[in-house]
Amino acid sequence: MTKKISVIINGANGKMGSETVIAVNNDPALELVASLNRHDDLGKTIRETRANCVIDFTSPQAAFQNTKIIIENNAHPIIGTTGLSSQQIAELQELAMQKKLGGLIAPNFSIGAVLMMHFSREAAAFFPDVEIIEMHHEKKKDAPSGTAIKTAELIAENLDASLKQTINCEESHPGALGAKYKDIPIHSVRLPGLVAHQQVIFGGHSETLTIRHDSIHRKCFMPGVVLACKKVAALNQLVYGLEHIVFQ
Repeated sequence: MTKKISVIINGANGKMGSETVIAVNNDPALELVASLNRHDDLGKTIRETRANCVIDFTSPQAAFQNTKIIIENNAHPIIGTTGLSSQQIAELQELAMQKKLGGLIAPNFSIGAVLMMHFSREAAAFFPDVEIIEMHHEKKKDAPSGTAIKTAELIAENLDASLKQTINCEESHPGALGAKYKDIPIHSVRLPGLVAHQQVIFGGHSETLTIRHDSIHRKCFMPGVVLACKKVAALNQLVYGLEHIVFQ
């Protein structure tokens, strides 16, 4: 009989965490060994359970330290909490590299969202003029979203900035044209009734191309979370983005 992959969920009482508890319990290849929240001792629980991997859906303020604890205790981190800076990600990757430990930081666990980002990167080679609009529920703690930042990074890798059109527009109200990341405007919307949505709009000669993804329910993230649990042990580094697992 194949041994199950033992999993800890950190932030299990949150909206994403509670969905993850259901998903892990429903997968025969996985075993949920602990459901933790803010006041639990993460490091002690990893050592006691000898968990293979730890899924973190907590807060941007806690995610960096949580990931360090996971790596230091030799479990594979699967981090769905957004808000980590590029410097923090690089520091965590260095720590994981020292231990030759595989892990994943994923701005988005939806397979559809990963494909949206992938298609946007491909389109950037043909349409250098692009803006991102991301829309989330009113309780999301960070803006822009991790998905929007990751999308901008992927687009920037594949476009020729010298071909971009010059926009001669003066903001009468600062921020009207969005925040720029990698010189790509990102517009963030936070409203009740939304879950997670993003559209990437490319402008061309007498045409536009819009690539859009909508998450209707948090269940859409679960196939990616479960896939990460099954694949992360095969990695020898901490990767940023689910595409490193989806497109293996």
